[in-house]
Amino acid sequence: MGQDGQAVERMDTQCCIAGGGPAGVVLGFLLARAGVETIVLEKHGDFLRDFRGDTIHPATLEIMYELGLLEDLLRRPHQEYPHVSAMFGDVAVKVADFAHLPTRCKFIALMPQWDFLDFLSEQGRRYPGFHLRMDTEVSDLLEENGQVIGVKGKSLGGPFEVRARLTIGADGRHSAVREKAGLQIHDLGAPIDVLWMRLSKQPSDTDLTLGYFRAGKVLVTINRGEYWQCARVIPKGAFDQIPQRGLPAFRDEIVEIAPFFRERVGELKDWEDIKLLSVAVDRLVQWSRPGLLCIGDSAHAMSPIGGVGINLAIQDAVAAANILAEPLLQGRATAGHLSKVQQRRELPTRLTQFFQVQAHERILGPLLSGQMNLQQPPLAAKLLGKFPVLRRIPARLIGMGFRPEHVKTPEIHPSK
Repeated sequence: MGQDGQAVERMDTQCCIAGGGPAGVVLGFLLARAGVETIVLEKHGDFLRDFRGDTIHPATLEIMYELGLLEDLLRRPHQEYPHVSAMFGDVAVKVADFAHLPTRCKFIALMPQWDFLDFLSEQGRRYPGFHLRMDTEVSDLLEENGQVIGVKGKSLGGPFEVRARLTIGADGRHSAVREKAGLQIHDLGAPIDVLWMRLSKQPSDTDLTLGYFRAGKVLVTINRGEYWQCARVIPKGAFDQIPQRGLPAFRDEIVEIAPFFRERVGELKDWEDIKLLSVAVDRLVQWSRPGLLCIGDSAHAMSPIGGVGINLAIQDAVAAANILAEPLLQGRATAGHLSKVQQRRELPTRLTQFFQVQAHERILGPLLSGQMNLQQPPLAAKLLGKFPVLRRIPARLIGMGFRPEHVKTPEIHPSK
């Protein structure tokens, strides 16, 4: 019985994954596909959350191809972007061109994250070992002699416990799993936060997803078909002062950066229409303990720069499945196997975070503090505009990242 007298639901499995985001669902799908009994626990009742990362990068699309799922995935509503551009003042510069990537899909796909997760969940249910539990929040770990043996928490039905040979923390940057595990975090710092909002899209608008740099201000507009998903980049901790200036002043700033929104900023009727993302860049010193492994944002929180956090999390999941599926099936997943996942994925994480921190410190921080004015493109952007071959470098970094993973796990025969 639980502390409040309720009966405790008890489950046993080979692998328990806390968190139903991209890392957790992809790993759960791959393990179940290989025959590993897996339970994925998601604290929300559905995947419908605004302003989650919606970019599916070429490296992730390549994984979908390797799984035989690419055509079905791309039948879902999405937008395709073969390049990325930015506006410096009134000058447009193409900064990344995906046309030359060694992948089937030479574009970034924009798809609501809930559609992507629903799709993968549907595919996972074809395998008898895939179990997704919604409205099921993990609050603590089960431990025995210094070994993590599962999790506990509360669902709509009451308290529960899941005992597992391996527990995976994939519950995001505010991970309860990594907190309860006492894993040490190395914080790299971030001088920015992001305000997310949506504004309607008109037929006369460009279809390009753009970053606008103007007069010490930054706005990113992401084409979502019927509307623009907008990200207003602000200095870290500055949000408390913004409402004090009033919503009209905030609307005026949006128009100053992107004048074509002049007739639409009235759609921001109150501050509830604007969501704050507190940006963090950090990583765990050690990603695992005996019986426990963290991946994705639980292991390394990423800046929204480049939208690469989702791709990195999915690459973690593929690497973890490649390394752990066979040991889990044989009942011998050891601390050494868990360390191999970190060894495989730590260098890509460090390199990606290095470039993000450089962008924070050399561009966004000085720009937002008034030390830099990008009314004209900086030298690097001018070179990208003048020499198209150079656009392949940021395209590779954004579209594929460092050390893209490939599916090596086998597939059991799916259910009909």
